[in-house]
Amino acid sequence: MTTLEIKLSLPDRFAKQAKKAGLLNATAIEALLREAMRKRALDRFLQTADRVAAAEIPPMSEEEIQAEVDAVRRAGRKRLALSR
Repeated sequence: MTTLEIKLSLPDRFAKQAKKAGLLNATAIEALLREAMRKRALDRFLQTADRVAAAEIPPMSEEEIQAEVDAVRRAGRKRLALSR
C-alpha cells in the first residue's frame, strides 16, 4: 500500500461542507478517486467506440473473432517458445 500526503486549499465553507459530508478522509477520497478513474475509462471507451462507428467497420462474426483470438494466442506461444 502506498501512503500519500495530500494538501488541499479549499474555500472555508466548502471545506466545512465536505468535512461534514464525510468526504475528507482516506476512505472517501479513495472512493472518489476510484469513481473518477472509472469515469475516465468509460469516457475513453466511448470515444474509441465513436471512432470505430465513424470508420464504418463491418461487425465480425463470432467465428471471425475466435479466429483472431486463436491467431494472437498462436503468435504469443511462438514468441514464448523462441524466447526460451
